[in-house]
Order: sequence, then C-alpha cells, then structure tokens
Amino acid sequence: MSQTIRRAWTREELILTVELYCLTTFGRINNRNKDIIALAAMLGRTPSSVSYKMANFASIDPTLDRKGASHVSKLDIAVWNEFFQNWNEMFQESEKIRRVILQNRNKTKLDMVFDNKRGKDKYVQTKSRVNQDFFRQVILASFDNCCCITGCSITELLVASHIVPWSVDKQNRLNPCNGLCMNALHDKAFDIGLLTIDQDYRVVVSGWVEKSGLNSFIQETFLKYSGQQIHLPTRFIPDRSFLEYHRTHIFQTS
Repeated sequence: MSQTIRRAWTREELILTVELYCLTTFGRINNRNKDIIALAAMLGRTPSSVSYKMANFASIDPTLDRKGASHVSKLDIAVWNEFFQNWNEMFQESEKIRRVILQNRNKTKLDMVFDNKRGKDKYVQTKSRVNQDFFRQVILASFDNCCCITGCSITELLVASHIVPWSVDKQNRLNPCNGLCMNALHDKAFDIGLLTIDQDYRVVVSGWVEKSGLNSFIQETFLKYSGQQIHLPTRFIPDRSFLEYHRTHIFQTS
C-alpha cells in the first residue's frame, strides 16, 4: 500500500471533503467524479481514497436515508459535527483552507484539473455571492436537481429557496435543512407567501391565488399541486420548525 493512501487525514483535508460531500449528489460519490478527482489532486491523494472518505461521512449523516461506509474515525465525526452545527463558519473556513493550498501549490498544474466552479476565480467574488452559490449547489444536489413541486429538471430554471429568509436568520443561511429546490415561478410564489409547505411536506396554496381568478394557468401551475407531497431530498430533509416559521410569518392565508 502506498504512503499516500496510508497518510493520516488532517482536519483541514476533512473539512474540504465534507464540503464536497455536501455538494455532490449521493449517487455520484465515486472515484470517476471529476470534482472528486480534482480534490484528490489538490490534497495529494487518490480519487478512491477521497470517495471512500466521503462514503464514511454518508454513514454518519443523520439526514440520509441510505448509508455508506462504516469505518469512521473520531476526527471524521468531530469535523462532521463542526460542519453540521455551524454551516456558515465552517464553509468560510473551507474557503480559507482552499485558498492557502492553492497559494502553496503549483497553480498552473492545479488549474488544469480543478473544476472552474470551484477554482481560484471564486475568491474575487463577494462573500455573499460565494455563500449563495454554495447553498444553491448543496440544495440542488440534495434534491437530485429537480424541483420539489413539479419535478422540473432544467437546472437553469431551478432556485435554492430559503425557507426562513436569508435576511431573517443569519445562523441558518447556509443550513441545507433551511432550503427547498423549486422552479423560478414557484420559488417566487413561496417567497411572497402564495404557497407554503405543511408539516407533512404537502403543498398548501393560499386562498389569495384562487381569488385572483380560476383560469387555466392558475389551475395548472398552482391548484393542481395543492395537497400534493413535495419530492423530498435524499438528505438534508427540510426542518419542520423552519416550515412552521414560513407558514406563520410569510404565508398569506387568504
């Protein structure tokens, strides 16, 4: 067995791996995934070792209804808990770690293998934009790139909707349990309270929508989904307390 594979994982490496785990659709955690290959190159590890470590994280992910590998270390658990309990701070730390690694490595070589969405150009963007991009990628990956209401899979039309608005709860801005994947129309309706999600994850349409006119558009885009359960994500199930906040403070009952 090579020295690279046997080398103990550091906290910094695990933070970057947790981040990539969150950004990756569960079914794409394998050593052929280009993002895993890129992270492995940056860390000086093999794609197989990175994908296996991500599978380890799957085994301790409380939001996942399918489990991965089961050989986890105390450090694996500690880093996962750090990330899961403070998404905002840990994502910022992962960005700092990546920046340091990129500065200390052969940048030309890394740029050839590092996915452009995760590359050094992100560091010249605003903090808010980077955070929102991270949140969107996590939500879309969790919902398998499909709208939770309609099943629309056109990525360009999908939005990562905050259940409790970005401006209201700073602590949970990046918490994927505070997110829903919706198409742009239903995202806007959710944002202004024309629809909400109940405790059983079913769509509730505001009475205001019916009052606006029962034409075919309203019927096909809103009323047909009333009472229908949303397509739940493979992990990071929406927190019911966040949904309750939306129903109480944002939803327009009539």
